[in-house]
Amino acid sequence: MAAVKNPIVRNIGAVILGLFVGSLANMAVIMLSTKIWPMPEGLDMYDTQQMAAYVATLPAAAWGFAMAAHLSQAFVGGWVAARLGASHPMRLALIVAVLTLLGGVMNAINLSPPAWMWIEMPLYLVVGAAAGHLEVKRRASQAA
Repeated sequence: MAAVKNPIVRNIGAVILGLFVGSLANMAVIMLSTKIWPMPEGLDMYDTQQMAAYVATLPAAAWGFAMAAHLSQAFVGGWVAARLGASHPMRLALIVAVLTLLGGVMNAINLSPPAWMWIEMPLYLVVGAAAGHLEVKRRASQAA
């Protein structure tokens, strides 16, 4: 991304790449979770009714993995966007966190998770801000 000269294009690309890498982090944690709590044979992951029925059977610990997956998406994706962006690392990280939050809300509406899972959603913004803050500090230390 360093070869991209236009800062706007670079920032947009950083957010897109951040969302992609964050999604990979999310899926890695979810895949680990499915090793512990396997999905039923023949489950269509793209059928929201089947997925809602499956997730209704999951224990609270499985939801802890889901929470970790979502938070890792916001943090890792936010950090990647902040790190690769040309400017405004905090804003880029927060854009990724907000988009992750929107996806989380849409998922929660479709899958009806336990009520306490709604508490995690504002944390997407907190971990996204933390990721952006790390890059702000790194850049400040390099400038000094």
